[in-house]
Amino acid sequence: MNQDDLKRSAAAAALDYVASIVERDTIVGIGTGSTTNHFIDALARIRHRFDAAVSSSEASAARLKAHGIQVLDLNAVARVRVYVDGADEINPARQMIKGGGGALTREKIVAASADEFACIVDAGKIVERLGAFPLPVEVIPMARGLAARALRDLGGQPELRPDFITDNGNIILDVHGLDLGDPLAMEQRINNIVGVVCNGIFAAQAAHRVFSAGPQGVRAW
Repeated sequence: MNQDDLKRSAAAAALDYVASIVERDTIVGIGTGSTTNHFIDALARIRHRFDAAVSSSEASAARLKAHGIQVLDLNAVARVRVYVDGADEINPARQMIKGGGGALTREKIVAASADEFACIVDAGKIVERLGAFPLPVEVIPMARGLAARALRDLGGQPELRPDFITDNGNIILDVHGLDLGDPLAMEQRINNIVGVVCNGIFAAQAAHRVFSAGPQGVRAW
């Protein structure tokens, strides 16, 4: 199996789970990225089983609509039953780094709004300690220098993501070399930097369940 096959397998396992819990009035939250795209494609098969979706990005919203799935604004719904998304890294505590696609802020908002967060990954994304993947930090453009200096003070090496603007109109600093031995503490410290909108550590909002696909099959944990 190649990596794309593994992503598809994880998405299929998540679809089976979502199909078992949705009802006609259910709202499903959808993330962003290549693994999530497989889930969206699979979700189309049961679009008659739930009411609508909310999306963490314009790209995912367009893909959902192309499959005939209604997409609602998060502010228009009372409850999101489950949020499904991938991760760039995930540890055994189900804490993650997310934001390789640049949608981290909206991903964290939808995840926080959902009753449950289900993460879908290929097994290569599982790590004992977060931090090999550079940490995305969404920053208001005028605070680029201020935030970069503060991130260097925390031990990181921030780099501006070239030619990229988030759906919120902000920039991304990808930060290398941070010590993420305590992901929750670092998440909070970075979020307290003036000008930072959000960072890609999902520790306060860890996944409730994970579907990880490897050569031996899919493991739910």
